[in-house]
Amino acid sequence: MSSYKRIRPINILLVEDNPADVRLTQEVFKDGKIRNNMSVAMDGEEAMLYLLKKGKYAEVQTPDLVLLDLNLPKKDGRTVLAEIKSDDLLKFIPVIILTTSAAEQDILNTYSNHANCYIMKPVDLGQFITVVRSIEDFWLSIVRLPKIEE
Repeated sequence: MSSYKRIRPINILLVEDNPADVRLTQEVFKDGKIRNNMSVAMDGEEAMLYLLKKGKYAEVQTPDLVLLDLNLPKKDGRTVLAEIKSDDLLKFIPVIILTTSAAEQDILNTYSNHANCYIMKPVDLGQFITVVRSIEDFWLSIVRLPKIEE
């Protein structure tokens, strides 16, 4: 467990177009040990509007962590990752790739674009829950996340 005291909940942006995966991820994090606020973007364009605080997202807090699927409508996760990591403010936000893609090229490309980790989504429900809990255990309990000045 981390040695510092967390004052506010962790803000998480989940970028996922599969409603079942969204619901399940939200449930696992809601039942978790760490207080968090999870926002959801259903496609890559919406994710970037959220992150750049444009339009209806002008007042949102910058997320502490992004969970990003690669295969998204409108703008795929590969492009979203590249845009996040090329932005002077957003590049400090840890991005966890959470995807069904097992393609070695996706793994190489996302790490070359500075993804913080690459996790394949298990098809099995129990394993999916285990993976999401392990993300919470590691990224929300152990890792010290950067405080992004807004």
